[in-house]
Amino acid sequence: MTSIRTARDSQWEETFTRLRSMTREGRYEEVEAEARALAALPRRPWRRRPPHWEARVLATATAVMHGRVAEALAELDTLIAELEPVDLNSQMLRLIARSNRVVALSGLRRYAEAETEALGVLGELGRIAHRAPVSVLEVNTLVHLAGVLCGLARHEEAEAVARGNLPRADGPAVAVLQATLARSLNGRGRHEEALTEVRRSVPPPPRHAAGHLDLVTAEALYGLERRAEAEDAVRRSLADCERWLHPAHPRTGEARALLARITGEEPREESRGGGEGEPGE
Repeated sequence: MTSIRTARDSQWEETFTRLRSMTREGRYEEVEAEARALAALPRRPWRRRPPHWEARVLATATAVMHGRVAEALAELDTLIAELEPVDLNSQMLRLIARSNRVVALSGLRRYAEAETEALGVLGELGRIAHRAPVSVLEVNTLVHLAGVLCGLARHEEAEAVARGNLPRADGPAVAVLQATLARSLNGRGRHEEALTEVRRSVPPPPRHAAGHLDLVTAEALYGLERRAEAEDAVRRSLADCERWLHPAHPRTGEARALLARITGEEPREESRGGGEGEPGE
């Protein structure tokens, strides 16, 4: 396996392909560490500058996926300000970073800002669609937008975005979008329909979506006053969040808050909740 410390220019793509594969496997901490080391490589007079921007975008994306949204947001703001869209490649990298920023803002419950950012990204993607393959990033950003609309309690709009884009979604995005659809139905009191959606056969959710389906299931069961089943579901959600995500991940706080409502116990003080989606790579 090629180390980033010895990679030559011809091997950058191989290196990033490997890191993206590790990201899909949920190895966020390893990818972030390696991407940061790659970004820090010095310029050599006999080779071009290492792919600094690609590495920084990947590092911040994995930090968001892991759940360190407050920390990642500050870094994303700096990165986006510094990354000048001078060509198509840098423009796409900047849009990926902005799409990841939507997730970070949503995780901090800054939903109005998150919606503005998501709509801005989608607008720019539409303008360059004839020049670059944008469909994956577009779908991911729409997944983020559906979660933001749920956060804004605009559940009918969230349902429309989720249903309209499920046929376009692929891989892990399907599970995330399915859970967001069910969340939008819960928000409108359609709990039986929400249960039907979360029980559909979908690909296994990615690591950053750990606990999401069980949390939405618990919300539906609680809405139907099936408290014992709701408690079991939310405890499964919380166990998965604590096992797979960073302690600061917003979903962990959401699961604890719902468990407290179901059991009548006071939740422990945790980070603020909110936000769903699959950051770009």
